Amino acid sequence: MEAEEIPDDRLRLIFTCCHPALPLEARVALTLRTLAGLTTSEIARAFLTAEPTMAKRLVRAKQKIRNAGIPYRVPPAHLLPERTSGVLAVLYLLFNEGYAATAGTELLRHDLCAEAIRLTRALAGLMPDEPEATALLALMLFHNSRRASRVDEAGDIVTLEDQDRSRWNQAEIAEGVRVLDAAARRGQRGPYLIQAAIAKCHAIAHVAAETNWALIAKLYDSLAQLVASPVIELNRAVAVGMADGPAAGLELVDALAGSGALASYHLLPATRADLLRRLGQHPEAAASYRKALDLAVNDAERRYLARRLAEVNETTGVRAGRQPEPGTSG
Repeated sequence: MEAEEIPDDRLRLIFTCCHPALPLEARVALTLRTLAGLTTSEIARAFLTAEPTMAKRLVRAKQKIRNAGIPYRVPPAHLLPERTSGVLAVLYLLFNEGYAATAGTELLRHDLCAEAIRLTRALAGLMPDEPEATALLALMLFHNSRRASRVDEAGDIVTLEDQDRSRWNQAEIAEGVRVLDAAARRGQRGPYLIQAAIAKCHAIAHVAAETNWALIAKLYDSLAQLVASPVIELNRAVAVGMADGPAAGLELVDALAGSGALASYHLLPATRADLLRRLGQHPEAAASYRKALDLAVNDAERRYLARRLAEVNETTGVRAGRQPEPGTSG
């Protein structure tokens, strides 16, 4: 394949950087750092690892490229499939960083989301027989359709159940449904296709009460069988908590917390706090909200957690202006 046969310059570079001589995580991380411009901290969050650890991995990857003389060149057509998984992971994580920024004052980075969608659309056009590329495009479209309602005028988070669904982009949802149906007809249930099916359940629900949480929980069961990930298990716990009640979800979250797999992931205590709040166990919920605040670094997420903490404190008679306990960040 000549270089110009990959229609987009940046996509061509991503294929070039996702060299199979490197482990999958290393090639994805290095591509995100060198081409997508993500910081080491942002990449570390994407892989749920410490920043110093990720920095060392990036250094080792560069050393292997140099020492082994790994060439950077556009792969010929017959070698594209062996690089596709890395390219898909790069685009997926690029979109994720745009959808929920690691740090800073804004939750959303529209530029990253738009670029990830543009590149994934180009990839799906380049590889029309690759259902996971098409499914990834559908997944991004479903999530991106909600962008106008995810934060209010002050930049504060609006939860999914409270979003104004009349502001969701129906054109993107309709395209997502078409694209997902096309991917599903291939008969391969890959991880991106299952995630897109989950996102579709949210996108087609006209009101929050219509969300098919039982189906979402089953889809997460299927996803967990394909991909061993504690984040998937956490999302599954949320779905179970919505389908079968918060006590059922809390049981799964507590088991996950006991494993230590997500010890530094702020959404674990945040999820636990929300389930406890729904159960009316407000003092315990407050403790989990404080822990989540200690771990969160994005300002919008911290403001959301602080609001929830104030609400449960008020319910239990604790003054909203009370100083946080020692060791918390308030």
